[in-house]
Amino acid sequence: MFISLGSIIGSGWLLGALTAATAAGGASVLSWLLAGAVMVLLALVHAELAAAYPFAGGTARYPRIAFGALAGFAAGWVGWLQAVTLAPIEVEAALSYLDHAWPGLVNGDGALTGLGLVIAVLLMAIFTAINIMGVKWLAESNRVTMLWKVAVPVLTVIVLIVVSFHAGNFTAGGGFAPFGAHGVFAALPLGVVFALQGFEQAVQLGGESRNPQRDLPRAVIGAVLIGTVIYIGLEIAFIGALNPANLLHGWAAPVGKGDYGPYATLATTLGVGWLAVILYIDAFISPAGTGLVYIGTASRLSYALGHSGYIPRSTAKLNQAGVPWVSLLLAFVVGIICFLPFPSWQSLVGLITSAVVIMYGFAPVTLMALRRNDPDRARPYRLKGAAVISPIAFIFASEIVYWASWQTVEKLLILLAVGMVVFVISRLLGKQASSGPLDGRAMLWVLPWFIGLGIISYLGQYGGIGVIPPWVDLAVVAVFALAIFYIGIQVALPPDRVAEALVIEEAEAAAEPAI
Repeated sequence: MFISLGSIIGSGWLLGALTAATAAGGASVLSWLLAGAVMVLLALVHAELAAAYPFAGGTARYPRIAFGALAGFAAGWVGWLQAVTLAPIEVEAALSYLDHAWPGLVNGDGALTGLGLVIAVLLMAIFTAINIMGVKWLAESNRVTMLWKVAVPVLTVIVLIVVSFHAGNFTAGGGFAPFGAHGVFAALPLGVVFALQGFEQAVQLGGESRNPQRDLPRAVIGAVLIGTVIYIGLEIAFIGALNPANLLHGWAAPVGKGDYGPYATLATTLGVGWLAVILYIDAFISPAGTGLVYIGTASRLSYALGHSGYIPRSTAKLNQAGVPWVSLLLAFVVGIICFLPFPSWQSLVGLITSAVVIMYGFAPVTLMALRRNDPDRARPYRLKGAAVISPIAFIFASEIVYWASWQTVEKLLILLAVGMVVFVISRLLGKQASSGPLDGRAMLWVLPWFIGLGIISYLGQYGGIGVIPPWVDLAVVAVFALAIFYIGIQVALPPDRVAEALVIEEAEAAAEPAI
């Protein structure tokens, strides 16, 4: 649970309330409630899968069991994209906040300066070195920071509410919902869903748990519930503590133009300097702790992809400590590259959010497919109402991708296409016997899902050309997602092929060192 909660409480708590309030005003509280509900549904789905199939790098392996090689790669690739970009965005958040204390790390647009880039690379190197030492070092370092990471946001909520709370701020700047429902939905991919994602960390490291059947459901559900309560409290405290004068002309700059350290600025303005000092310290500890975890997660996902033959097998090489060192170095290099086209927190958060909900979206379809085609599997945690919860979770995952805007969806589709090229090249050039047949039937739902979301996004109201009217667009996404959900279940591998895939997965898991 600490691994998951440590991922949830990262840069999202430092900057998420500001971006949500800018997009939705006082109604941003509703954005957090909606995101929390969606994440609980997705966490429940993952809890059953994780307990029944406790494999390391699980989000990449569950679709492979249910749908075969192509779907397994698609899920693993999206998961890897999300994980490998998380560490750089956490570093960017830390440096954006610390720029208040040590100016010169970011410019007026929040992008890294030359000095900021040097420090960012150094931090990425430190995260990589700790992970190379092994999972025990990772767990211990996360445990040390976890209590601090929870205590500081809770302390911030209490202090801001006690020192200054203006209830009128929730209806200022154009009313409670100055941008209507559009603002509430648009806030989700601008930092809200990003802040709450991370529960899957316990799933990715599931093969390393001593008692995964008992621990994983508790870990993912507990982490989401705790994180949601903390983030709702932070949004309420943030809005209440704002200077009402800053909201007279709207929500464009509630704490001042170009300010990327909202809580520290509020604490200083309210005369609570000691809290500002703690926040500057936490501005390093919280994102650094999350970045540390995600470097390890990215390496385990690429390890699973390489071990399965989806990408070059060199990524599955282990050192003497049983750590996938090639995958770690790959995550380090890609993370540094991300600083170039995405030099600020704001420029990267939408892309990561879209990638993570695509990754999460595979799980509901996979769960129902495996329930049908692997019915005798022991399920220590069995989700009640899965037949209703799973399609609802899939619909909301698709809606969040749509809300991310066409500009973001377009970039995601390009990266997905790049992944398919990598898969084809690896398949043609390497001896990929263990990856099994392609099982192209699975792509009868995966490719239409990706392409369909892209078309609806382009025609829709969130960064698109606006052909589909408001509210009708949400209904179109919901109906489309529901159709894709049931098509996915129908084209899943038959029971005998699922049994074969499980034999391969369990044999590989037994042969793998405890990375």
